[in-house]
Amino acid sequence: MKKILLLLLLLSLEWPIGSSAATPNLLVVGDSLSAGYGVAAEQRWVTLLGQRLAQHCGPFSVVNASISGDTSKGGLSRLPALLANHGPDLVVIELGGNDGLRGIPIKTMRHNLQQMVSLAKRAKAAVLLLGVRLPANYGEAFVNAFHQVYYDVAEAESVPLVPFFLQDVALEKELMQADGIHPNDKAQPILLDNVWSKLSSLIRDRGLAAGCNDLTPIIAN
Repeated sequence: MKKILLLLLLLSLEWPIGSSAATPNLLVVGDSLSAGYGVAAEQRWVTLLGQRLAQHCGPFSVVNASISGDTSKGGLSRLPALLANHGPDLVVIELGGNDGLRGIPIKTMRHNLQQMVSLAKRAKAAVLLLGVRLPANYGEAFVNAFHQVYYDVAEAESVPLVPFFLQDVALEKELMQADGIHPNDKAQPILLDNVWSKLSSLIRDRGLAAGCNDLTPIIAN
């Protein structure tokens, strides 16, 4: 009887009743906008996201697998290994900008993004898709068709969409680097705020962190 009681005590110490089995895991797969090109690591929006999650949602693992210059094809090729290695509960996909800038066919980009979303969903991860816009000088028809891809993929796969990740940033000179393409350090909190509402809702809906109820920006000035 004493041995049984001792065993039960040891089990209760190793697996506390009511505790979480694992820390929720979030994976960001993007290009230079999420890799933080030209911005110090501690100021990048994904780093700020980790800080906000820790403050509002408790322990959370954030893996930033973004690579500057990456395309939807590159993201698709990398995603299976990322899913296998990290087993994310949530995947944020921010890709396509380089496809547009390089003139990659819109049909190809749509296929790649939809495949990425589908793969993540099959891995039991919730997905948030971040949309980007091309500069107006690429022509109205192409710009509109390009941006429509994000809506089409989000609808086809029934995942939430942030329509324009660079909202309130892209056209503000003081928030962009000298190249006019990449946001600077001042823009990073705004990028986080653009993502936060949809992302925190996903976290709450998946029951990953009940503390993610406060959607008030806590970093942006």
